[in-house]
Amino acid sequence: MKTILNVIWLIFAGLWLALAYVAAGIICCVLIITIPFGIAAFRIAGYALWPFGRTVADKPSAGAWSTIGNVIWLLVAGIWLALGHVVTAIPLFISIIGIPLGIANLKMIPISLMPLGKDIVPVSRA
Repeated sequence: MKTILNVIWLIFAGLWLALAYVAAGIICCVLIITIPFGIAAFRIAGYALWPFGRTVADKPSAGAWSTIGNVIWLLVAGIWLALGHVVTAIPLFISIIGIPLGIANLKMIPISLMPLGKDIVPVSRA
């Protein structure tokens, strides 16, 4: 079932969201100081391509720098990426098949707003 949902997700929302995260990652990798943001964006792009069967977990080693970085990310890119999740979730809720996809899309908003200090793990490991 996860594979079927992931394929449907990839066609209707995943590809576009992953491209947005890759674009944010490339922009962040332009400057040396923002490379951690770029790495986080690339990590989330992989999650946006194939989300079912994986979840977000807190890194135990995250500290104050992650919090400061998350505030910067929120102001620069997080709001726009979260808005992209909302915009792509609304049409998914129209059909019955799209409801789980819309819910998955809304579950990605917290990591799009604050990606640092988070890790994407299989559901069985969470």
